Amino acid sequence: MAKKSAVNRNEMVKKLVAQYAAKREALKATANDESLPLEERFEARLKLAKLPRNSNPTRIRNRCELTGRPRAFYRKMKISRIALRKLGNEGQIPGLTKASW
Repeated sequence: MAKKSAVNRNEMVKKLVAQYAAKREALKATANDESLPLEERFEARLKLAKLPRNSNPTRIRNRCELTGRPRAFYRKMKISRIALRKLGNEGQIPGLTKASW
């Protein structure tokens, strides 16, 4: 089980990303629009830099929903390899069978 503080911090980051997503997208569109004057684009970049760092989507860490493990994460099932193996052996995941040859 991962540290509760790390899992909670990641949840906080997810909330910030959702909260600032529209504003961040609008500022990025303004900053990258070459038809606008240079001063206006620069001002948009400054406003973008003033947003909280944790509101950037790249700050979100994929974590297992069962254990909170940050590594060996399967995106399709949103769980780690260890949790996947445990649930697979218990027959909890439909269509997943243990390999044997």
